Amino acid sequence: MTMLKSPQFKEEVLALFAERGAEAVDIPVIQPADPFLDMAGEDLRRRIFLTESETGKSLCLRPEFTIPVCLRHIELQPGTPRRYAYHGQVFRQRRDGGNEFYQAGIEDLGNMDMAAADAAAVKDAADTLAALLPGAQLITTLGDQTVFEAVVESLGLPDGWQTRLIRAFGDAGQLDALLGSLSKPSAPLPGLDGEVAALLSAGDEDGLAALLDKRMRASGLMSNASRTPAEIAARVFEKARLSSVHLDAKALDVLKTFLALDTPLADAPDALAAFARIAGLDIAAALTAFDDRVSALKKSGFSLDQSHYRAAFGRPLDYYTGLVFEHSTNGAVLAGGGRFDRLLTLLGAQTTIPAVGFSLWLDRIEAAQGGRSI
Repeated sequence: MTMLKSPQFKEEVLALFAERGAEAVDIPVIQPADPFLDMAGEDLRRRIFLTESETGKSLCLRPEFTIPVCLRHIELQPGTPRRYAYHGQVFRQRRDGGNEFYQAGIEDLGNMDMAAADAAAVKDAADTLAALLPGAQLITTLGDQTVFEAVVESLGLPDGWQTRLIRAFGDAGQLDALLGSLSKPSAPLPGLDGEVAALLSAGDEDGLAALLDKRMRASGLMSNASRTPAEIAARVFEKARLSSVHLDAKALDVLKTFLALDTPLADAPDALAAFARIAGLDIAAALTAFDDRVSALKKSGFSLDQSHYRAAFGRPLDYYTGLVFEHSTNGAVLAGGGRFDRLLTLLGAQTTIPAVGFSLWLDRIEAAQGGRSI
């Protein structure tokens, strides 16, 4: 494995992180693959370099730092709050550019003042970039998955549809496709034979499970099946239920209006409040948390002048739960991060640990320092 040369400003970055109370940690390059495959999202999953141990355990080259930093915290159980700093290579298959590049960042775990922690992540990333690129004009884009989830929930969609939409947050193409499906009248599931279709039409889930059990035993599939006939039948009924759901024109317009919101961050609290009032949605809790974050950003000294809120903005990692943000210059993203409150519990923590963090793209920063195209 070729090890790229670390950017010359590595020590400066780690010193800036240490000034912000972040403890530097070492994360092994070889990682267990399952946590990334289960929790990182499709965009990252398809770009992971996978390998296998001599015992058959699935391993991978480190594709990002957040998951392994959290796993390390859970293993060592040092208590919270904790701020961790990291630096090193990550490995991802990419169509353009190298498959190995350097990242550095901070993960802030266990800070119960979530608005202040969010503000610190946004400001620390921006301040670090300002130190490395003096005079560069940074553009900050923020989104909020919690607000999006609150809007989706308020529309009264079934849980399955809510899950689909939430997973697509930040992917404009996928969201458009799902909204297109929701705008169409219900249609039967394709490819069903008459016997299955009849049981589905009758709402007989037990009958379908029995039929599948019979067919799977007859074909010899039962011993190799990863799911039971009852689980398959439940999934078929769930797909049929979801395919029959559609939003009326008014509700669909509400969702599209929300996703079209794009406003200076300073104006975003008022814009969101006006949207909720006009649409008749009760999303007060999500909006209060949003307002608290904007207030915390102002209090921290972070300038909102070049910051925008985009309702449809997300980042392509499944573990984000609230704030998502990016800092860019000249059209290139140099830093990005967000809140991931559910991740540590999913990885095995015994208690819920609020968490937020960011990563810097050091190869892009190095290119910007040299005046090269990024």
